[in-house]
Amino acid sequence: MPMRLKTPLPDLDGVTEWIHGEPDLANADGQPLLVYIWAISCHICHENMPKLQSWRDRYIPKGLKIVSIHCPRMKGDTDMEKVQTAIDDCGISESCGIDNMHRVKKAFDNEIWPAYFLFDREHKLKRRAAGKTGLSMLEPALEEMLN
Repeated sequence: MPMRLKTPLPDLDGVTEWIHGEPDLANADGQPLLVYIWAISCHICHENMPKLQSWRDRYIPKGLKIVSIHCPRMKGDTDMEKVQTAIDDCGISESCGIDNMHRVKKAFDNEIWPAYFLFDREHKLKRRAAGKTGLSMLEPALEEMLN
């Protein structure tokens, strides 16, 4: 069953490695948070990255915190050299957790790539969405929280 609205932010302890450093979520109280799960073998994930880049430019200055989680869909997705290349190519500059053991995926009750989880200022789930149109479905709630 998918995570229910108002569920507190799950633990990210399942991450085995952080690219760009571990996020400081303890000092992010009062900041909305977007956690997204992606994989290098997911073409929709790559197609949505330009929209995420525009959100970084637009919403981070307004207080949004973003955390990326790379969760492999297949064995080839665990090649860290390929993951690092994808992170660079996609312009991922926020903290990116590596979830090769699928522990974060399980904590978020997620089975879909890409998946997006928007948490409010108290870090309780406000909206979740997935797939090609997932970001469009989240944007109204994000606008509401930041304006």
